[in-house]
Amino acid sequence: MEEFRELLKKHSLKATPQRLAVHKAMMELGHACADMVTEKIKEDGQAKVTVASVYNILTHMAMLGVYHHRMSANNKMYFDVNTFKHLHFYDQHNHVFKDVIDDELVTMIESHLSRKRVRGYKVEGFDVQLIGRPTKKKYTV
Repeated sequence: MEEFRELLKKHSLKATPQRLAVHKAMMELGHACADMVTEKIKEDGQAKVTVASVYNILTHMAMLGVYHHRMSANNKMYFDVNTFKHLHFYDQHNHVFKDVIDDELVTMIESHLSRKRVRGYKVEGFDVQLIGRPTKKKYTV
C-alpha cells in the first residue's frame, strides 16, 4: 500500500480513503469491474463510495498504468492489477477473467510481431484473450 501512496504522491494525487479502499479491493480481487469493487469496499466497510466514483478512480488509475482495463462480453469494463505481459481467459458464462501465464507463447507472439509491419503504425503491444465457458455445471462460480 505504501508503494501505491508513493505513486499517488508522484502524480500529485491525495491518498484519499476512497482511492486507498479501491486499491485494496483491487489487490484482493485481481480482476474486477466497478460494481464488484464497490461491493467489496462496502462489505469491508472501508470507505463510503458510489459505483461512479469507483469507476472514475479505476479509470484514472488505468490511465496512470496502475491497472490495465478490458471490455467483457457483457459490456462491462474490467480492470486488472497485473500489468505485466500475460494472456487472459474470459469465462463468458460467469463473466470472470483469469490470467494465463505462458511466457513461451508471449515470446512467440512478440517474435512473430517483430517481423511484421502494419503500414502506417508502430506496434506497441498486444492483447490476447481466450474465450470459453465451463464444460461442466459444477465449475460455475
